[in-house]
Amino acid sequence: MIEDTLVALVDRFNRHCDQNPGVQEELRGKDRVIELCLQEGENYHFELKGGRLTPPRLGNGSRPDVRILTDSATFEQLVRKEIGPMKALVSRRLQIEASLEDKLLLRRLL
Repeated sequence: MIEDTLVALVDRFNRHCDQNPGVQEELRGKDRVIELCLQEGENYHFELKGGRLTPPRLGNGSRPDVRILTDSATFEQLVRKEIGPMKALVSRRLQIEASLEDKLLLRRLL
C-alpha cells in the first residue's frame, strides 16, 4: 500500500516539475538522496536527480541527505491532506532530518 502511494507521489511530483520550468530551475544542481523511515520497520529511498525523483526502492539509501521519519498512518493522512505537515511536526508524528537548506527546499516544493 505505501509503495503504491509513493510511486503515485513520485509520478505526480515529476509531472509537476515537467510542467513548471521554475521548479526545474529551483532544483537544478540539487541532487539528493531521500529516505522515508516508517516506524513499522519499512524504509524506502529515492533520489532527486536532474530535477526528477527516481522510483522508490525498499531499503535504506546510502548516506541520505533528507530522512523523513513517521508512521504509516500519519504518512497516509499527510498524503490525503487530512493532517498538515506543520501539525504532524509539532505533534512529533513527523520528523525531518535534513540541513536547513533542504528543509526550506522541501517546504517550497510541498
